[in-house]
Amino acid sequence: MRSEYRLFGLLSAFLFVAATVYWFWTKGAANTPGNAAGPDWIGTTALVISGLLCLMVTASLFIVSRRIDLRPEDRADADMTEGAGEVGFFSPGSYWPFGIAVAGVVAGLGLVYWQAWLLAIGLIAVLVAAGGLLFEYYTGSRRAAE
Repeated sequence: MRSEYRLFGLLSAFLFVAATVYWFWTKGAANTPGNAAGPDWIGTTALVISGLLCLMVTASLFIVSRRIDLRPEDRADADMTEGAGEVGFFSPGSYWPFGIAVAGVVAGLGLVYWQAWLLAIGLIAVLVAAGGLLFEYYTGSRRAAE
């Protein structure tokens, strides 16, 4: 996790520097003759928000990296065979992502046409489909003990 949070940390620092440079650049361009507008706030805001989102990922990965042991990818003395083996369980096929997509389209149409009832149905359907995807292979705590 160390390489991941360092990568996102560098990306967030780059975005903050880019936002600062962009703000000064557009402010300077606004002072040219015939252009009385101020700096571009939309682009600056987008860069700052992107930097904050990358900073959130950085913080999350940093916290996780402190709680777990070093992985083979994080150690310089690791052997390639240490990373071999089962990575995890991946579903062979599921219809729940399609259900989430359809529910998202319904919620989006409700938002576009500002139909509160359609938006509510779409959001409830998104929650139901996300719950179905989350609990697709859940068998319960009682069955696991048997």
